[in-house]
Amino acid sequence: MPEYLAPGVYVEETSFRAKSIEGVGTSTTAFVGPTRKGPVASTRRNADGNPSAPPELITSFGDFVRTYGGLQDLPLGGSPTTNFLAHAVLNFFNEGGSRLYVARVASGATAAATAVVGTLATPDDAERVFIRARFPGDSGNGRVTLREIYTAATRATLDAAPEDTLLRARGAVPADPPRLYRKVGTEWRDAASTALALPDGGNVVGNLISLLVRTDDADGETEEYDEISLVRSSPRYIGRVLGVRGLTRADGLQRLFGFDIGNGVNALELHAGLFPAGRTTGDIVDGFGAVHTLAGGASGGEPGVGVPTDDGTYAAALEQLRGLEDISIIAAPGHSSFSTTNYRAIQRALLGHVALPRAYRIAVLDTPPHLLPGEAREERAQIDSTRAALYYPWVTVANPLARPGREDIPKELNLPPSGFLCGIYARNDVEQTVAKAPANEVVRGALRFESDVNFAQNQLLNPTGVNCLRYFPGRGFRVWGARTAGSDPEIKYVNVRRYLLFLEASVDRGTQWAVFENNGPRLWTNITETVEAFLYNEWVSGNLLGGTPKEAFFVRCDRTTMTQNDLDNGRLICLVGVALLKPAEFVIFRIGQKTADARS
Repeated sequence: MPEYLAPGVYVEETSFRAKSIEGVGTSTTAFVGPTRKGPVASTRRNADGNPSAPPELITSFGDFVRTYGGLQDLPLGGSPTTNFLAHAVLNFFNEGGSRLYVARVASGATAAATAVVGTLATPDDAERVFIRARFPGDSGNGRVTLREIYTAATRATLDAAPEDTLLRARGAVPADPPRLYRKVGTEWRDAASTALALPDGGNVVGNLISLLVRTDDADGETEEYDEISLVRSSPRYIGRVLGVRGLTRADGLQRLFGFDIGNGVNALELHAGLFPAGRTTGDIVDGFGAVHTLAGGASGGEPGVGVPTDDGTYAAALEQLRGLEDISIIAAPGHSSFSTTNYRAIQRALLGHVALPRAYRIAVLDTPPHLLPGEAREERAQIDSTRAALYYPWVTVANPLARPGREDIPKELNLPPSGFLCGIYARNDVEQTVAKAPANEVVRGALRFESDVNFAQNQLLNPTGVNCLRYFPGRGFRVWGARTAGSDPEIKYVNVRRYLLFLEASVDRGTQWAVFENNGPRLWTNITETVEAFLYNEWVSGNLLGGTPKEAFFVRCDRTTMTQNDLDNGRLICLVGVALLKPAEFVIFRIGQKTADARS
């Protein structure tokens, strides 16, 4: 309460209405799995002592390619494997998704590609010069091309150049071939003999040296950087602008390679390492160029669940995602193609993740490929969770990597349905509402399904909670199921589960202001009005069943919901009831004959 200690007029702001609750987003998705490149999930602290970076938010497939690589196969365990997560991201956005977190897993013998420049004793040597791929993976097995760029030197620029700058000039005799000079203090010395070689008469014909750097990874991604300096004190120093860590987080994520240069390396030594004798000129002009090939990058083997403290495991990735409150849908595209042991373990890790307290999200699960309907039913029998939905069969799509004349590249691919379904969930939420079942929706990217599920097979699978993808002549490829993978009859449908999670998360985050307020009738009334106003808006929007608000919901927060023991222990208990809409899963028309007569 404000104090009034001196006479005067006091104008104060106050509120005469209940606080409002804003509905949370329901379409933000998270994918977990192996990728070509990008930061690997880790719960440990970085070298600077800060917590590891969270998974990246992706808003387009182009964002994904820049950070996590393209659609090329993953050589897990030495054999090419379809890059299921990358294809899932592509189809997520094609189906209508807009916000996606990606957590990369990379287990086994993973390694980042490296190129050694010059000679050095150890990786920690002060004279070291390395070119390193920023992240582990085969995509780092690319190359870095360097070219000298010349800027005409004048006496003024020579005097203003910082120490350690390099100059290529002819010296006192114009007929002499160009020589390399280095600025030491205020003098320019011949790089070979260290003798004073530049005359003072101002007739020097020379050029200051900077670099053009081009990087190409194994996936064909190319980047170029110009005006790169060899001088450590320069803001454009190669070890700063193209360092291993990157100047900004965007640099660290999207730039392909970084230069790791020891503190004992000066510009002349660095130049000698970057442009060795007998260098490869290739297509580089002026004859001054070098190509450094990186090797040793490896994507590792088939990832497993592991534990949260092990980098690159599914457990570490899920632990990172745990702290991101805006995620509502989670999937691990491609995990059902792994060995049975890993597949089961990853599936259970997903189910455990969505079952965590205040984890307001649902898991979209895939059946393994090449299953018969009976086998799909057996897969469903292995799980029981109302916070998960299982889909069958896999989806056949046109391979984006196929090219004319390349018979070694398959024209079609079979992909797990979770990537498509997560995009359909998001599209359904935006175009309609989270209260509507994400079913009878078109699978836009499908050429066909791996198995053609007929009506009789659908009758077998639907009651057990296996959501089928089916083809209907004249209506296309559609999602034909909306059941959870649980046994609770109250939460049989996906939209019921997701809408309850939406209500719970919205009320949770919209009433945090009430914590530590005085627990009395004034607070109870305020909370009741706040929740009632939110639910009234949901009823008006058509998301609750009932002809009147009283039929659609109730909110009670008074002495009937709390005992004195609750009050003594600081507990406020509010009872909320809602009448949820269930999908019209079975639409029944009863038609019979009537007798024709003159009466209408």
